[in-house]
Amino acid sequence: MEPEKIRIRIPEKVQYVLSKLHKAGFEAYVVGGCVRDSILGQTPDDWDITTSASPEQVKQVFPRTIDTGIEHGTVTVRHEGESFEVTTFRLDGKYEDHRHPEQVSFTGNLEEDLKRRDFTVNAMAYNDRDGLVDLFGGVSDLEQGIIRCVGDPVERFEEDALRVLRAVRFCAKLGFKLDIATREAGKKMAPSLSYVSAERIRTELEKLITSDHPEEIRMAYECGITAVVLPEFDAEMGALQNNQHHKVSVGEHTIRTMMAAPKDRILRWTMLLHDSGKPLVQTINEEGIYHYHGHAAPGAEVAKKVLERLKFDKASERDIVDLIRNHSLYPALSEEGVRRAVVQLTPRLFPLFLQVKRSDIRGQNPAVQEEKLRYMDQVETIYNRILERGDCLSLKQLAVSGNDLIGLGIPKGKKIGEVLGTLFDEVLQDPSLNNKEYLSERAKLLNLG
Repeated sequence: MEPEKIRIRIPEKVQYVLSKLHKAGFEAYVVGGCVRDSILGQTPDDWDITTSASPEQVKQVFPRTIDTGIEHGTVTVRHEGESFEVTTFRLDGKYEDHRHPEQVSFTGNLEEDLKRRDFTVNAMAYNDRDGLVDLFGGVSDLEQGIIRCVGDPVERFEEDALRVLRAVRFCAKLGFKLDIATREAGKKMAPSLSYVSAERIRTELEKLITSDHPEEIRMAYECGITAVVLPEFDAEMGALQNNQHHKVSVGEHTIRTMMAAPKDRILRWTMLLHDSGKPLVQTINEEGIYHYHGHAAPGAEVAKKVLERLKFDKASERDIVDLIRNHSLYPALSEEGVRRAVVQLTPRLFPLFLQVKRSDIRGQNPAVQEEKLRYMDQVETIYNRILERGDCLSLKQLAVSGNDLIGLGIPKGKKIGEVLGTLFDEVLQDPSLNNKEYLSERAKLLNLG
């Protein structure tokens, strides 16, 4: 792939922004990830624009702008209902906190702007007038499938510690390998990730594990990254397993389960943390067989601490922790058994539970997978039958409510809850009992008792 022959199809509205800047006498290019993705034949999520125009000059060129990050040279241009970030060529000052430059200065030199960027594949610029500007071998690295820092990798990581994790994340996103020098610098600089905010760490980890290659978290472990940002995973990698279900470490099993799970953030985080309780409860019997009895409950507690540390939203945290707490559940192969499992997980989470179980099984010893997956097919068949029939699976679906019971003369308070609980339990056993007349009469008897 010859850089001078590469042509990128720029959307009409982006082309409008470039053209306006060119007509005003300024240089302007699309830059970064949109150039990389276009060369790879992918559709960019957004189009970033870089220019020799100062922020004030950009504001003079366009009638509608927003000062998004003007102190860093970024102005958002509004055009026909869309927003486009336009950033002035810049030089970064000294980095004191391993994340942000103390000061930013503007430059009219594109090369100065590109050489401050993180990786060669993200340091290319393009416009139709000048073609592709590839000063650091980005096209060659795309062809070879390599993530490599621009210039000295230690300097790049000293400037912004998050780049250490981003390097691995881009390998996962693109299916690339890490350049040897970049990898060694990453190992050296991994401890500086402790300076990065939990929110930024969470974002990069999530992009990594929800990519097509979640197994690249192994590289994060080998580079010492998880020791800083997710030490619980390091404990899993160090926990050996030897029993009929597992022949690899807890960490390797975890990686396999993530690879087996759909690219859903809740499912991938669940699989990443589902066995985090195993290192805490491991026992080895006299035959050398490893056991992890009751590991789900402590695993849920470990997961909760991890998710709180990473500043997760409460709804996601609750779902992930609930799935982990119940991931060892094997419902009885009966309609009542499956109904009770649905109630335990909640009707909303039960479909995700089925996916967690299948992913967990596919990460186990191949010798036991067929029988366990067959069992899961039976559970799902029963579950679908229950859904089709519309069985009562929550108190909201019960044919009588608390107000109905009050109307029958049952006193408010604890007694109402007890009676509703008993009625619901009986309906779980036999869903045909879920009719108002029967349950009302049954409630009267329970009240008398």
